[in-house]
Amino acid sequence: MGASQSSTSEHVFPNETPIGFSRDVVNDLSDRAESTETSPERQSSLDAQIRRRIQNEIDALKEQEDQVRQEIELALEKENLDREKGVSDDGSEGTGRIPSSTELMGDLEEIRSKVDRYQSRRDLTEFPEVKSAGAAVVSCYRAHSSTPLDCWREVAQFKDSVAQVEQQYFKTLQ
Repeated sequence: MGASQSSTSEHVFPNETPIGFSRDVVNDLSDRAESTETSPERQSSLDAQIRRRIQNEIDALKEQEDQVRQEIELALEKENLDREKGVSDDGSEGTGRIPSSTELMGDLEEIRSKVDRYQSRRDLTEFPEVKSAGAAVVSCYRAHSSTPLDCWREVAQFKDSVAQVEQQYFKTLQ
């Protein structure tokens, strides 16, 4: 059943013309066979391929890392929102209530604005009476270095001017 046709018998065809190689070709082939080094062109090609593979793998890992980070952030955000909803539903109206993140952000912005107003008003150029009273105290202390208690009037004036500025400032915060 076709078994005789698929037999593997070897046929050898003798070469009637001799094949000759030049001595240079034989030496070059034997040198390449003995040498384990790759040619510089081949080496640079291999290096470029390896660099491309490494860069592709790094890019793929960065994408995976970004995806994982986004999934974690979304899960944490959902968990926090669920936790806030659970606490606000369970908590009473007054004490023990935990504010939501939006309420906290609003409070934070309010505090920032107050701090900015405080920082802008800290400059003494807006309050010349405080600046002049402070300079009077300093000059009095320098003039009476051995008897600083003689500067009590200047110190009292300085305290009064600072108290007035504080009162004005507290009125602006309300």
